[in-house]
Amino acid sequence: MDIGDIFKFLADDVHTVIAATADDEGLPVTCAIDVMDYDGGGLYFLTAKGKGFYRRLMSRGYAALTGIKGEDTMHRAAASVRGKVRPESEQKLASLIQKNAYMREIYPTEQSRAALAAFCLYSGQAEWFDLSVKPIERLNLTFGGAAAEGGAYAVGGGCTSCGKCLEVCPQKCIKIGQRGAYIVQQNCLRCGNCMTVCSVGAVTRG
Repeated sequence: MDIGDIFKFLADDVHTVIAATADDEGLPVTCAIDVMDYDGGGLYFLTAKGKGFYRRLMSRGYAALTGIKGEDTMHRAAASVRGKVRPESEQKLASLIQKNAYMREIYPTEQSRAALAAFCLYSGQAEWFDLSVKPIERLNLTFGGAAAEGGAYAVGGGCTSCGKCLEVCPQKCIKIGQRGAYIVQQNCLRCGNCMTVCSVGAVTRG
């Protein structure tokens, strides 16, 4: 799986996602939006200029999107993308409306569509989390030149291979090798149990 697969999942498989932005006091605000399209440059969506969502995008230049698909918790996959957003051209707006025909029903005339503005989430971090497979699958990626963020647990020097971390790992994604324990990152829940029980401080959160 790569960033294009995550973009496709949000735009085509889920389409309607939850978007989060911050208000003037830095408090989170969520709303439901449609991901209208994607390409190598990012994810595209639109909103009306009179909405608070538009004002927050313009003032903050940052958004986070999350989409989930599946019949129940244990059969669901989720993707989250967060990062920088920018306004797009009128030409791009027209192409998004053309591709998503229902927008022409909501805004039936050229005059009414003047209220709309297109945006692109073009640089940031993405996460894939799939509970429908065993063990669970997690993937963290960056796009648009963004730097990778920390958060993963890792076993460093000083590990005595005692196995305590493996005993408390809910996904059993910790293995014992010749040089000590190591974590299979794509299956890690990031619960932190391993760091809690490590008596020699070998587990760190990077």
